Order: sequence, then structure tokens, then C-alpha cells
Amino acid sequence: MRRGAIEHCDFKRGSVQTRDETSAPRLRKQGMLVQRAELAEGDGDLTILLRGLDRLIGRAVAAAKWLALPLITLLFLQWPLRDLFRGYSREANDLGQVAFAFFVALSVTAATRARTHLAADLLARQYSARTRRCLDRLGAAAGLLPWALFVLIASKGTVVSSIRDLESFQDSGNPGYFLIKVALWVMAAAILGQSLVDIFRTGKADGK
Repeated sequence: MRRGAIEHCDFKRGSVQTRDETSAPRLRKQGMLVQRAELAEGDGDLTILLRGLDRLIGRAVAAAKWLALPLITLLFLQWPLRDLFRGYSREANDLGQVAFAFFVALSVTAATRARTHLAADLLARQYSARTRRCLDRLGAAAGLLPWALFVLIASKGTVVSSIRDLESFQDSGNPGYFLIKVALWVMAAAILGQSLVDIFRTGKADGK
């Protein structure tokens, strides 16, 4: 028997097996290298980008939910400011419109991430999980993605000119109306990013 080898007795089978004890650490090391290589291969640049995009959208959606508090407060203050204090009711209304615009802009993506959209899924409930994932990918690729791109491109002139001129509210003359048009781009960009995340995420799940 070679030096460094040990005998392993299998009493059930009545046989003696020989294993090189020096090869065990080498095999474990090779196995770890193979696992790292597989992880590196699966964790490519696209996957890292999509994970970062998913985290960014998640944080934006989480922050947008807090806009409900100032929105409700501003809407409530309009009446006492107008009737009791005789001032600043228009400012409260304008700020409320800006908060509402960004709240709605990100609430669409929030509903998509939470899977709380209204849907006629009476038949879809009978489909397999793989089929539903394929339908989700198809809907994101053929519906949401091109629509978001269309909104970004079609509204480019209006949004850019509004930002350049720092457009104000027409009724009150207060600044900040351009933020409502910026919210349109925020909505389209969030839907576009979420569509990409859903397409590639479900595509990876299908391959498992």
C-alpha cells in the first residue's frame, strides 16, 4: 500500500477500499473552483445589471409609497387654508398635484411587482406555472416594453421643452408644473425597467 493511503473497511460488503488521503483536499479544492467558475459564468454582466436595476426600482417604489402622507396632508389643508387663512391653498393644491403625479407614476410598477393588477385570469389559473411565466414574458415583451418606449419617444419634445422652460402652473403661476411631465417619464422608465427584469428573470426560471 502506498504511503499516505488509508484503508476503509466496508463490513457490510466484506471488502476493503483504498483511498489516498492526500487526494481528498485536492478534490475538494477542485470542486470549489468548479463551483466558483459556474457561479461566475451564470453571474454575467447582464445578470448583475438586471439585479441592480431590480434593486433600484424596488427602492424607488418603496420611497414612492411615502408620498401618500404628504399627498393626503396637502389635500386636507386646502380647505382650512382657503376658508380660514385666506391664502396658500393654491400652493398646497399644486404641491399635491406633483406628489400625486409621482405617486401614480410608480404605483403602476408597484402593482406589477406585487402582482395586484386586475386581470381576467379565470382560465390562466388552470395553466401550469411554466405556461403562466411564458405568458408573463410575452405580455411584457409585446405589450409593456414597446408601450413604455413609445411614451418615452413620443413625449420627448413636450417633456424636454417643459424642463427647459421650467414650466409653471397655468392657474396659479407657481413653478413646478414641469415636474408633472417628468413624472410621465418616470412612469415609462419604471415600466420599461421592470419589463426587462421580468422578461429575463422568468426566462432564467424557465430554464431550470
